[in-house]
Amino acid sequence: MLNRIFIKFLTFIINIIDYSNKKKVILYLKKILKKKELNVIDIGSHKGETIDMFMKNFEIEKIFSFEPNINLFNKLKSNMKYVNKKIHLSNFGVGSLEENKYLNIMTDTSSSTFNTLNSDSKYYKKKKKILSFFSNKKELIEQKQNIKVVNLSNFILEKDISSIDVLKIDTEGYEYYILKGLINQDFKKIKLIYFEHHYDLMINKGYKFSEINDLLLKNNFKKKFKLKMKFRKSFEYIYENSILKS
Repeated sequence: MLNRIFIKFLTFIINIIDYSNKKKVILYLKKILKKKELNVIDIGSHKGETIDMFMKNFEIEKIFSFEPNINLFNKLKSNMKYVNKKIHLSNFGVGSLEENKYLNIMTDTSSSTFNTLNSDSKYYKKKKKILSFFSNKKELIEQKQNIKVVNLSNFILEKDISSIDVLKIDTEGYEYYILKGLINQDFKKIKLIYFEHHYDLMINKGYKFSEINDLLLKNNFKKKFKLKMKFRKSFEYIYENSILKS
């Protein structure tokens, strides 16, 4: 019991620190986004932190939210204060293909990933050591969920989405596959792409940051914002469509 309380306390502290990062992101977005009402796609919505950030700081036309982890999705639904037609919640994942995949749920954390973990990485060993010290559990993967995965371009077509002011992606090492599934015509609809990238080797991503960068450059996006996450080898990036200006 005490172990779980301690882990929740650590998570709470990290969330407070992350909030200071979010304020920097908000300030930057307010400089760039001049449109009165925004259309946002939030992939990896977690418990609704990004939705809350946009609803409090911007006028919103629509937010399309994706959270595949059913445990988090239930919390997301209960956390939503904004009960209206502006927010569309979906309990499935997004990737390059329409398929079913197993989602790995991390032990005693709110993280999940479609990728496997690299047990030889330093970060994996450090995290496992901390976990074993504070709990009886020895594995970092607690459970697997069979998840429906959709292609983002197919979803954009189905919902008849003509413009996307912000595409936000936080999927624990699956960002590239989401972007890879977009057709060129849909890249042209997006003004900003806001995503997180992990540089630690704990997650077997199967790609490097340079591949994301090359894909975005090819589709006329330029890197405009970079912010390091505290206590992690992770960065948040914002790329802007150089053709689609405010």
